[in-house]
Amino acid sequence: MPFHKNFKLQGKSFSSKEELINFSKKNLDVEVANFLQQWFDDSLFLEVKTSGSTGKPKVIKLQKNYMVNSAIATGNYFNLFENSTALLCMSSKYIAGKMMLVRALTLGWHIDIVEASLNPLKNCEKQYDFSAMVPMQLHNSLTELHKLKKLIVGGGVVSDTLLDKIQNVNTEIFATYGMTETITHIAVKKLNNCHSKLVEKSYYKTLPNITILTDSRGCLIINAPDIAKEKVITNDLVELVSPIAFKWLGRFDTVINSGGVKLIPNQIEKKISKVITERFFVAGIKDEVLGEKLILVIEKLLTERSRTKKRILNSLKNLQSLTKYEIPKEIYIIKNFVETETKKINRIETLKMIKNID
Repeated sequence: MPFHKNFKLQGKSFSSKEELINFSKKNLDVEVANFLQQWFDDSLFLEVKTSGSTGKPKVIKLQKNYMVNSAIATGNYFNLFENSTALLCMSSKYIAGKMMLVRALTLGWHIDIVEASLNPLKNCEKQYDFSAMVPMQLHNSLTELHKLKKLIVGGGVVSDTLLDKIQNVNTEIFATYGMTETITHIAVKKLNNCHSKLVEKSYYKTLPNITILTDSRGCLIINAPDIAKEKVITNDLVELVSPIAFKWLGRFDTVINSGGVKLIPNQIEKKISKVITERFFVAGIKDEVLGEKLILVIEKLLTERSRTKKRILNSLKNLQSLTKYEIPKEIYIIKNFVETETKKINRIETLKMIKNID
């Protein structure tokens, strides 16, 4: 694969791919060097590992020309053309990090790479046109956001609390929807510089030449001929607004059937986030009467769990947006959640810890 003549890495230009690879081996993380070697080899495909946040991690093959098409679509959508500056602060082991490099190589960006830490902007002295983060990084970078002009956020839901905190910052911040199979995002929505209530009612809009529909379950089907040979059938429940816009509701495979009432965790979590600031999630566990019962799992270091649970339960009961079915039947408090390699909550493994507490 060729690279753009204006491409720069860590402020340095390169006359050949060999020079670029050698520089990465000597000066950068091994994952970056490995990716560049694979990107410039003779194969038409690149093997990429999924994060494992919605299932067991797996390795899939992506066509390199589709990855280039995805990079061009992002550049066009955000008006980021040659000589744009970008910061890579995510691991290049996974698709989000790899695609930041592909965009830079393809479009001729000047990209710098820093450690994928919780506050990657802390020691940055430059201002960048573009970067990508997960919600936790955004949360820890609020005082440094002036260093970025545009930011995309993926890999998790941005809480209402965080939404409120970013409304008046100058950085343009966008939520993204996508997955490894779609070569990162295929749709985005603006998150800030508008009233939070408007944000809640806003929809994801697809990038150019991408259309959507739903299947019999109400799950999203993606038609993106420039980045995927066949339609991508997802397990994401959506409210379809048009062939290019949708509202994400939650995962079909996490829907809880409690006494015949279907509960969507993401919708409940959004409501609960108004009264709980710690990391948490809701889930369904087996119950002899209900089939499944709704539980709330909170990450917090506490010595008086019982008293805290009563306080939390009272707060939830007073939350008018919650229906009686959406009030958790049990509350569990865990010191540390199990995480995936990309720092997402591993719900399945965390739930296994419940039998070891209280």
